[in-house]
Amino acid sequence: MTDLFSTGTEILPARKLSGRVSSLFEARSGDFVTAPAGELTVTFDGIVGDFHAGSTRKSGGREPWYPRGTEMRNERQLSILAPDELVQVARGMGLAELRAEWIGANMLIDGVPSLSLLPPRTLLFFEGGVTLKVDGQNAPCKVAGRSIGEHAGTADPVTTALDFVRISRRLRGIVAWVEKPGTIRGGEKVDVRVPEQWIYQP
Repeated sequence: MTDLFSTGTEILPARKLSGRVSSLFEARSGDFVTAPAGELTVTFDGIVGDFHAGSTRKSGGREPWYPRGTEMRNERQLSILAPDELVQVARGMGLAELRAEWIGANMLIDGVPSLSLLPPRTLLFFEGGVTLKVDGQNAPCKVAGRSIGEHAGTADPVTTALDFVRISRRLRGIVAWVEKPGTIRGGEKVDVRVPEQWIYQP
């Protein structure tokens, strides 16, 4: 049931969903490409020992309002994807498969419809006690696209990279940061709490 605020803005109520962790991955080889993991130990700095761990990070192309390399809060501690969306992207790119590891995923979650569209501030409560907070969508980039081309052995990695950016928009998953630390294990249930939503139209 929707509500109309005094300004006429439509307010969508908060919702509860659930899913399950189907796979876990970590990046320990010095770059963003990940490898399967049995469990992930997370602190307020993210996944212990992971390429993207840290309370802060350096700004890049996603933050044109800062000079590149500016130290800023790390809201991209974990990359989370959905298996069904990976299949959809692979199909759109004409690939037999698209492995989550190739594009730096830390986790696959099954059972959450349109996972990539979960709004900012969504909370992910894991059965083992960990809580992650969604920052937002993970915008596709050519670096991940080139990784796909290299791993899949496509004839033209540059074209593959451009295809990935175009086709995976709003299907690339989400990024999140650790609100409550602990250990995440494969197969855990995930309770998803989506906050109230509205379109800001001043």
